Amino acid sequence: MSNTSELFAIAAHLHVLLRRKTGRVTDTEWLATNAEYARAIVRFAREKATAEGHEDLRQWADKLEAAIVDMGATPRKTLLDVAAEALRTAPPGPAPAGADHKYVGGLR
Repeated sequence: MSNTSELFAIAAHLHVLLRRKTGRVTDTEWLATNAEYARAIVRFAREKATAEGHEDLRQWADKLEAAIVDMGATPRKTLLDVAAEALRTAPPGPAPAGADHKYVGGLR
């Protein structure tokens, strides 16, 4: 398995465990791309594992923590970040026909 797919698999598995055992819902994509968020979820999972005796949560938190190291120092960009950057750097195009007449024939 590649690092990215392995990281997503760990994040998804931990997401399901946290949802079932604690009611906590996580953002799997953000968990797999943002090291700071992942560390916070690791802390949360370990706290719940200790308080409520969920050993499997602790094991998957350990797996995620080990995988976080592979993320590196540079945070990976989400699809939203890439799209926003593309919009900021795109050259301006011509204005659509009738752009100066807002809501004509539509909303009142």
